[in-house]
Amino acid sequence: MDLFNNSPISNILPFDGDVHYYGSIFDSKSANHYFDQLLKNILWQNDQAIIFGKLMVTKRKVAWYGDEPFLYTYSKTTKSALPWTKELLELKQIIENQSGERFNSCLLNLYHTGEEGMSWHSDDEKDLKKNGAIGSLSLGAARKFAFKHKVTKQTVSVVLENGSLLLMKGSTQSNWLHRLPPTKKITTPRINLTFRTIVT
Repeated sequence: MDLFNNSPISNILPFDGDVHYYGSIFDSKSANHYFDQLLKNILWQNDQAIIFGKLMVTKRKVAWYGDEPFLYTYSKTTKSALPWTKELLELKQIIENQSGERFNSCLLNLYHTGEEGMSWHSDDEKDLKKNGAIGSLSLGAARKFAFKHKVTKQTVSVVLENGSLLLMKGSTQSNWLHRLPPTKKITTPRINLTFRTIVT
């Protein structure tokens, strides 16, 4: 497998956080191989969230994996981590080598088309290491990813390409929201892996 030896671009946030975009760290053949393997081998489930006291089920599918059966609570629902698959361990090592960070868990999202997205939120749940790094690997369809400052409302966006790595760290989650805006222009699927650190 040929990995591109990319250096990240300088911080894409103007202040109050650190976000570095590495671009594609895989060639297209390797990225597509991992996409196909994850699509087949991950135990995907429709995500659930409790909104205004009602249980909502999303079209988007998710999966939660880790070093141990870590519990992770977000949107008022709790998941227990499954054991790593072969492909996830390979990807974890690649992301760790590229970023210089260490992770013990991964939340995966499967967006079937561009019409499935994610609303404004921060990954600042109490289960996660405070100000810990989150490595976001994108496979499949290229999608726009946006940030919005919690106070100034300033926005910044980047297009996440197939095989690309985005690293969020420092005070990013405390000061910025992020989202994956839906679009009808994209009809192909995307898998996003967010490598994280759960505190125990």
